[in-house]
Amino acid sequence: MRRKPNSGVALITVMLVVALAAIIATQMLARLQYQVQRTTNISFNQQAYWYAMGAEAFAKRVLATAFEQEPKVTHLGQIWAQGETTYPVDFGEISGEITDMHSCLNLNALRVINDPNVAAKAEPLAKKAFQELILALNIEGIGDFEAEYMADALSDWLDDDSAIVSAGGAEDNDYSAKEFPYLPANHYLASVNELRVIEHFTVPVIDALKPYVCALPNTDLHQININTIDAEKPQLLQGLLAIAETDAEQILAARGIEGFKETGAFFDLPEVKKLKLTDEQKQQFVVDSEYFKLTAKTNFNTSYFQLNSVLQVAENNQISVISRTIGRD
Repeated sequence: MRRKPNSGVALITVMLVVALAAIIATQMLARLQYQVQRTTNISFNQQAYWYAMGAEAFAKRVLATAFEQEPKVTHLGQIWAQGETTYPVDFGEISGEITDMHSCLNLNALRVINDPNVAAKAEPLAKKAFQELILALNIEGIGDFEAEYMADALSDWLDDDSAIVSAGGAEDNDYSAKEFPYLPANHYLASVNELRVIEHFTVPVIDALKPYVCALPNTDLHQININTIDAEKPQLLQGLLAIAETDAEQILAARGIEGFKETGAFFDLPEVKKLKLTDEQKQQFVVDSEYFKLTAKTNFNTSYFQLNSVLQVAENNQISVISRTIGRD
């Protein structure tokens, strides 16, 4: 019996159809697996996010409790100042740490808003303190000249005009002339990391400054809580008062676990009294705090999430979240 001449072609066609169907099925299965994994990851990330939001709600409750017990003073002996604390949860853990944002130098305090109807303002005390802090950190290759230039450049970045404050300042022309040009913000810093794009600042300087400075959102408030300055960071007090590091260490050691009940007790210390501070200099220091930062880190299965929240305590002991950022600082 003779075969039909087209039988071979038909067989090849069938094989091609089967192969094509197999390829399509394989691709559909791979895409399905991808979508399932993607949905799982989103679910895990969402759960990690809600764990972080839970940590934020818990932090607000902790702060409220602390201020109910001691409404007039903030110190490192209170329940919020326990350092990083970790809690186990289902399929993961939550870590949280609350820090006082009055225990660091607010970089936004260097901002001067120029009003054409008002005489030129005096240089803010925060600017001098910033220069002294840089010098106190003993950064290699950084002296008076470099510290002054960095303070000038930061002031220009923050102020609302295009005029250079002094020889070390930098404005539109300086930044627009770079290989990759940009313009200064002429507004408050949102993060300490913005120092990376400001003239004269280098990575070693920024890394050295980070433990001592912060950026309070949209405010030039310059108030340092003498009770919450870390005893292991006397350089901040050294910069604020322009004193020796040993004197700063003695002052911080004299405050006790619960700190000073009022600023007068701080100013009466022999090490402080001999400085003969002016009323303006004294206004830099407080014993109660308004702004706090929560750093919440959560793990859920294979997902990691970090939330940084700035909390503000109002006079009626109401606590509000004024900013949130996601990811490592």
